[in-house]
Amino acid sequence: MKVPHLIFYFCFLLTGTGVAQTLKPDKNIEQVLQVVDPKNIEAHVRYLADDRLLGRLPGTPGYKMAMDYVVSQFKAAGVEPAGENGSYLQLVRLRKAFTGKEASFALSDKNGKQETLQSGTDFILYPHFENPQVNLAASLAFVGSGISAPELGYDDYAGMNVTGKVVVVRRGAPRSFPSSVAASSMNLNTILNTALQHGAVGVIMASASNQLRELHGVNSVRFPDGKIAAAGSYVSDKIKLLSLFSRRRFNQLLLNAGLDTSQVYASLTAGKPASANLPNQIKVSYQNTYQDFDSYNVIGKITGSDATLKSEYVLHTAHLDHMGISTPVKGDSIYNGAHDNASGVACLLEISKMYAKLKVKPKRSILIALVTGEEMGLLGSSYLAVRPVVPAKNIVANINTDMPTLIAPLLSVVALGAEHSTLYNPVKEAAAYLNLAVEPDPEPEQNRFVRSDQYSFVRQGIPALHIKYGNKTTDGANNLNKTVQQWRATYYHKPQDDSNGIFDFNAGKVYTQLNFLISYQVAQNSSRPAWNPASFFSKNAASDK
Repeated sequence: MKVPHLIFYFCFLLTGTGVAQTLKPDKNIEQVLQVVDPKNIEAHVRYLADDRLLGRLPGTPGYKMAMDYVVSQFKAAGVEPAGENGSYLQLVRLRKAFTGKEASFALSDKNGKQETLQSGTDFILYPHFENPQVNLAASLAFVGSGISAPELGYDDYAGMNVTGKVVVVRRGAPRSFPSSVAASSMNLNTILNTALQHGAVGVIMASASNQLRELHGVNSVRFPDGKIAAAGSYVSDKIKLLSLFSRRRFNQLLLNAGLDTSQVYASLTAGKPASANLPNQIKVSYQNTYQDFDSYNVIGKITGSDATLKSEYVLHTAHLDHMGISTPVKGDSIYNGAHDNASGVACLLEISKMYAKLKVKPKRSILIALVTGEEMGLLGSSYLAVRPVVPAKNIVANINTDMPTLIAPLLSVVALGAEHSTLYNPVKEAAAYLNLAVEPDPEPEQNRFVRSDQYSFVRQGIPALHIKYGNKTTDGANNLNKTVQQWRATYYHKPQDDSNGIFDFNAGKVYTQLNFLISYQVAQNSSRPAWNPASFFSKNAASDK
């Protein structure tokens, strides 16, 4: 899409808790918008998705090649280093944990009769990331969906004392919850943190089926002292157990306690808690082993122009990693990740050039972070969010870029998460300038707001958003989501997602311009972005700091 031939600058007017932007002429901005070249975006994608990088798996030479490429691009553009020790890099210590095959799990009923459960058939255990040997004896309590949200009129823990117990959870959310709130409520770390806050020592969850997949290791990221900073299977060493039960075994557990599963599940969906203490006791013993390795976030900076506001930062993120070499599909085993997420990295590299070329920098500073371990569970961004390279209180917003899906002309966008904060205003203004419509999420069932790196910053209380494609199409059918679904079935998380796939690099140009215009407005505004007072995330985003 061609940018309208208009010269402008941004003037900001504070209106209550929100911010209204008015566009007025400034050649400074118009010129840098024209810097974006689709051929440059294509060149970045082709390099980062080349077979030589072997899928950019963290801790491998291919990932290092991707890091070196980003650093060289930052240096060539004049972007300042913002990593550790004057470098562009932030060390991220990763751990892959495994549970031993000799794990034992015994379940006793109210009469003390003990049954030994079968690993892989009745249950699977997630590894503990700090304790090589775990032994646990505890009683059980069913806490519905494991949600405690009294501000929404719903609390599975109301009236329950689960201190020292293992809570039993059927993952879900009331149908009345908005999609992003439901997705956050069902997030594994949210469930675990809620259990921890109520004194539980473990969590048993229901599988959606009777077939349990064997875990081939679970990933986490560690602090320098060895403690776990972020993990996919527990949030504190006080949580001793995370187990997944087959659907049959889980339902049997409730039935044996006199609970009608169909009534219980219908009640939870309707927003009526159905929690109850269970008469069972468990005894669990398992061992854990570890593989430790290092990776890096790559971070650059453009210093702002205002003497006071330059100490505050607008943070752009995109994940640099992908899945490496894995199961062959149609004879190819290299998971190149061209769309996911070489395309997002390419857009951020062009944004860094735009800011570097600005004759007058915005008032606030800009951070550009290419993070590691997203495909392992948002690990690089989780670490950056809890151990930022600048004071945490000085990060005013996060704008994330993950798989923008550049396969057709960009005519409309979805701003995931923007509805929860004043970030919606700069999105609206930037989109209007580029003649883009802003639409609601066409695929709320995908839970995309909590599935990429912006969620790491939301959890730390930082307003964040993620720009994705909308539904508008050139033929007026406005059903791009169907095309994307077809594309996803062929390419997503498959070796076929390489640089020879479907691409519209002109759409990449517009996408880059849009994200730049959003962050520029935030960087220029004297008022910080804020959560909308009624937003679920305004009350809950920082609950697990």
